[in-house]
Amino acid sequence: MKDLIIKFFKFGVVGASGVIVDFGITWLLKEKAKINQYIANSTGFGCAVLSNYVLNRVWTFHSHDSAIGMQFTKFFVVALIGLGMNNALIYWFNERQKLSFYLSKAIATAIVMVWNFGANYLFTFTS
Repeated sequence: MKDLIIKFFKFGVVGASGVIVDFGITWLLKEKAKINQYIANSTGFGCAVLSNYVLNRVWTFHSHDSAIGMQFTKFFVVALIGLGMNNALIYWFNERQKLSFYLSKAIATAIVMVWNFGANYLFTFTS
């Protein structure tokens, strides 16, 4: 149980760095480049996926799996499902509940983190 809690904490730290990447790129594309908010969100999310994979592989899960391509594919599939959830939640909170876009994105990110950790712990980084 202690190992699981430590991994969840590390996953959260990596996720926080990913949030900076995600929100930063999303903001640049949406606010400065005037790109559609969902395309900007997806691009930011995708960049965060790449950085999160590397950090989680090395630091959180200490993976030495030589099948990096397959492992990244699993991580990416989990992230794509998370992206769908993320966009749906943003839509729900922003369009339906009338919360601000960035507050909606923050809530969605917290919810999707639970999905991402569980799926990666049980599916992607299994030993």
